[in-house]
Amino acid sequence: MPEKRGILVVGGGTAGWLTAAYLARFFEGRIAITLLESPEIGIIGVGEGAFPTIRSTLKFLGIDESHFIRAASATFKQGIRFNDWLHAPGPGGRRHHYLHPFEAPFYTEGASLVPYWLLQDPATRPPFAEAVTIQNRVAEAQRAPKRPGEGDYAGPLNYAYHFDARRLAELLEARAVDLGVRHLRGLLTDVELDADGSIAAIRTAGHGRLEADLYIDCSGFRAELIGKALGARFQSVRHQLFTDRALACKIPYDRPDAPIESFTVATAHAAGWTWDIGLEGARGIGCVYSSAHMADDEAAAVLRDYVGHDRYSARIIPFEPGYRAAQWVGNCVSVGLSGGFLEPLESTGVVLIEAAVGMIAELFPHNGPAEAPAARFNALMAARYANIINFLKLHYCLSRRPEPFWRDNADPASIPAALQELLAQWRWRPPSRFDFTLDLESFAFFNYQYILYGMEFGTDLAPGRGDFPNVAAAEKLFARIRGFSERATEDLPAHRALIREINAGRSLGA
Repeated sequence: MPEKRGILVVGGGTAGWLTAAYLARFFEGRIAITLLESPEIGIIGVGEGAFPTIRSTLKFLGIDESHFIRAASATFKQGIRFNDWLHAPGPGGRRHHYLHPFEAPFYTEGASLVPYWLLQDPATRPPFAEAVTIQNRVAEAQRAPKRPGEGDYAGPLNYAYHFDARRLAELLEARAVDLGVRHLRGLLTDVELDADGSIAAIRTAGHGRLEADLYIDCSGFRAELIGKALGARFQSVRHQLFTDRALACKIPYDRPDAPIESFTVATAHAAGWTWDIGLEGARGIGCVYSSAHMADDEAAAVLRDYVGHDRYSARIIPFEPGYRAAQWVGNCVSVGLSGGFLEPLESTGVVLIEAAVGMIAELFPHNGPAEAPAARFNALMAARYANIINFLKLHYCLSRRPEPFWRDNADPASIPAALQELLAQWRWRPPSRFDFTLDLESFAFFNYQYILYGMEFGTDLAPGRGDFPNVAAAEKLFARIRGFSERATEDLPAHRALIREINAGRSLGA
């Protein structure tokens, strides 16, 4: 009988423990999985949020949703609200905002309401997300996306979570160990390479020499294996995505019963944006900025003005936006920050971890060379990163703000060619599912619609108005959505009230 193959994960945190737990669950003991974690390296926790895919991942891992919420200090996330991205606050405090909800626009019998919204008078029509989904009103009213008893990871509206990254890692660690992952604590001291350049073994303080068939680098920005040992080139995209620093802190609520927003608040400033994430006991706030457009002391002033006082401790987190084109080299694959980082704007960090580990599980060779899937994995991950860059850039390049950071973002020289081509087409039609290849995308075509039309992008359908004759039927559907929104806002519990019930021990299970 052939010897059981082994996988060694180097590094803990969300990336390491999610990878280890997922693979242990997927292989069900057929592969020996070990995780080496340094006791001296903490968790960065940049942007404590996720995308709705996390629900399927947690369910696959066999983690009860109520337990997850309690253990990770989690709250519900129904999307992202963008404040001041189109233009800076105007006279009299006039401000622009829009919501990117997770719920898809309402469709019926294959018909889309998007053209009918586009053909309405821009001066009087409601905001796009408000017109095509009930989630806009529900989220703005600080309601939860579900009620108690509706079952784990289910509910009438699509959602993800905000969470404490450190506590999530602890929860994933416990689940991984339950699933049979061998947990070692110790420092990586050296990496041995074979004659062909693959990893022969790693050396550690306390555990000596460790061997595996596949090594997974979850060592964060340090990239101990993929970068330092194997020299996989890092491809910066700072010429397209300019932000490269974050100044982060946590702020307690003014009172214990303060409402909790069920969306990330992203507020634009002169050289970037500020995140505001509502956890159960505090708000996670961070100023993301471009060091080429704003000095650290200026960023500190932006954060202080946003918070309203200076009674907090903040830390600077520098990062280089980009990724490794080759994320699987020989018998080593990178997951998480060691493979790349593209700023926390749409919570893509966890999404990319989920995508990578899912592919590793499906592509892992049970015999033969460990590097066999490398080319396919690298092509899929590189395409996914490139498409995420397009989506993130879309948030910036449509802004009308006058500051140099925003004008540089609107410069066509900084906009990827693929996005420029799509924008040119979208002048005459809305984004379609045929614009994207599903396995290469983290975001659907309607996610692009929410950003485009939230930023008041003009798609001119007027010359073809006659191609959309069902105006009366569309108006009835818009009215139904308004009615559903009102009822849902009345029926769904307040977000904090539901979180309080769960933390008091009530289960979400039916």
